Parts: sequence; C-alpha cells; structure tokens
Amino acid sequence: MEENQITRDELLSRLKKIEGQVKGIQRMIEEEKCCTDVMVQISAIRSAINKVGGIMIEKYITECMQSGLKASIQHSEVDANVKSVIDTIVKYVR
Repeated sequence: MEENQITRDELLSRLKKIEGQVKGIQRMIEEEKCCTDVMVQISAIRSAINKVGGIMIEKYITECMQSGLKASIQHSEVDANVKSVIDTIVKYVR
C-alpha cells in the first residue's frame, strides 16, 4: 500500500467523526443554538464527507477500475469501465 493511501480503519474513523458531528448538530438545534454556529458545523461536515467521497473515488479508480481494465480483453469492455468511472464521478459531484 502506498504511503498516501488511507486504510479502511482510518476511513471508518473519519466516518465515525462525521457521525459525531451530525449528532452534535442535532444537539445544537435541540438547544436552539445560534444559526451561524450550526451552519459552521454543517459546512465542516460537508467538507469532511466530500473528503471521504474523494478518497473513495480515488480507491475506485486505483483499485476497482484498474483490476477491471486488466481483466478486460475487448475494447467495448474497456469503454464500459471508463463509462462506469465517469458515471460514478458525475453522481458524486451532484
């Protein structure tokens, strides 16, 4: 594994932190905290989830798609794999 790759446990740790942040926002709303403070926390969660999504896209391209391309013999299968990664990225950025 490359040095810059994130392990499964690190990824799960990021997701658990995001889960904690969401629960924190729920408490903030229950306690009627300042809307600005809530929005700052929502922004932090969006940033964190985007980072996780980016990591997953990188993993998909470097691991999943790469093995699929190696297994592809016909040109149409390569085209299908490329279309698949494009579809995945488009869904992510919506």
